Amino acid sequence: MNKEEIIELIKSGALDIAKLKLFLSDMNTVDIAEIFEELDREKIIQLFRILPKAMASDIFAYVDSEHQQTIIEALTDSEIGEIINKLFVDDAVDFIEEMPANVVKRVLQNVPFAKRKIINQILQYPDDSAGSIMTTEYIDLKEDAIVREAFDTIRSIGLNKETIYHCYVIRKDRLLVGAVSAKTLMLSRPHDKILDIMDSNVVFAYTTDDREVIADQFKKYGLLAMPVVDKEQRLVGIITVDDIVDVIVEENTEDIKKMAAIVPFDDDPYLKTTVFQHAKNRFLWMLVLMLSATITGSIISSFENGLMVLPILMSFIPMLMNTGGIAGSQSSTLIIRGMAVGEIGMKDILVVLWKELRIGALCGLGLGLVNIIRVYITSNKDLLLCVTVTMSLFCTILMAKTVGGILPIFAKRLRIDPAIMSAPLLTTIVDAVSLIIYFSIAKLILGL
Repeated sequence: MNKEEIIELIKSGALDIAKLKLFLSDMNTVDIAEIFEELDREKIIQLFRILPKAMASDIFAYVDSEHQQTIIEALTDSEIGEIINKLFVDDAVDFIEEMPANVVKRVLQNVPFAKRKIINQILQYPDDSAGSIMTTEYIDLKEDAIVREAFDTIRSIGLNKETIYHCYVIRKDRLLVGAVSAKTLMLSRPHDKILDIMDSNVVFAYTTDDREVIADQFKKYGLLAMPVVDKEQRLVGIITVDDIVDVIVEENTEDIKKMAAIVPFDDDPYLKTTVFQHAKNRFLWMLVLMLSATITGSIISSFENGLMVLPILMSFIPMLMNTGGIAGSQSSTLIIRGMAVGEIGMKDILVVLWKELRIGALCGLGLGLVNIIRVYITSNKDLLLCVTVTMSLFCTILMAKTVGGILPIFAKRLRIDPAIMSAPLLTTIVDAVSLIIYFSIAKLILGL
């Protein structure tokens, strides 16, 4: 029986509890969590209460925050304590961050003091820091231990740890001195010293490091986990790859919203956000772009006399502005992407400038060739007009490619998110400058 069939049977009430438990015990926890999204409040509570206790906490961690709140509000205090206590610390923190104050208060009241202290400590770190996404459930080994003792430690406490594939070696003062993988331990002899087999060249993060930078390090070094230390380099937690995947998704979502000029950059799903909230999020930059159009309007007005002499010039303005906008957006998107993956930096600005100039020249020549034929046919073979429009198109593409390429780099230099620059500022610059180029060339060639 597949997931969809189970959902239909739960909704209809035709599936008895014994059979449901049997089906659920064979399903993946993530798939079970997805079932909750298709049920109403009553069915959500019923389903959660019949889950096998060994699976309940794992499934709860994957349920979205809205349904987590529904479940918590239906549980007793003791049940809440049991669920939260079985969650890994980072999952508990993620859950608490999404809950309203009254729910958080009730949850923390039913969490053991030791775990509550750790949760509160992690909640104090800035949202974009390593400390905010780390977990304190890891395996540490003493540097003077031997392999046999390490396996004893893993067997005794490993069940409740986030990962056992990487263990971290510390001194008595908790100073991080190395790391050892499960593979290394298994291939070593029982009496080998941890100090002799560990890797002392450990990639680690400080609690205050930016999580986006840490995501880059995970990609660069191919990590599954990374230790986190305080300013004295004492081990305080680890970050695992599943948390970094969440960071990458969040950062990419934020960048996409910025590039689309949508503010504020919330994480609410599209279908669960109200129409009013969508309109509110999009209104600001639409207003800015609308008002910035007065610049282009002023430029057109200043050449009003020339347009009256040769009205056909007006018909080519949309083509120039749209082509320039697309050319600039193509360049800025690729540069922002290159900066995001660490491929492009401030030092590369001259390389980018030279590359975009050549790309712009090639694109301008290709489009110009097509355009001069089109204009010549549609303008009663007016050669001067063909040259005017084609030269304007070539210069506009050259300008747009250059601005789109270097603007994100300058933004990064000024500590402004490059994604913000891609839509509103680039559009305003390209539109205004393309008009100036067009009318200047028209004035020069056509004598307007």
